[in-house]
Amino acid sequence: MRGNIGAIVLILVGAFFLLSNLGLLNISLRELIATWWPLILILLGIGMFLSPGGRGRK
Repeated sequence: MRGNIGAIVLILVGAFFLLSNLGLLNISLRELIATWWPLILILLGIGMFLSPGGRGRK
């Protein structure tokens, strides 16, 4: 599952940059991160909490 999430993230980031370079998307990545960074932290925390075989578990 972890590899699938990483692949999906890479696809979405690549699609974002492609659409931006083609002029089809007029959104700044800096503005998105500046606005949504707390949500990114929350999602990372949830992912760490729900991942099977986390570093703290044996």
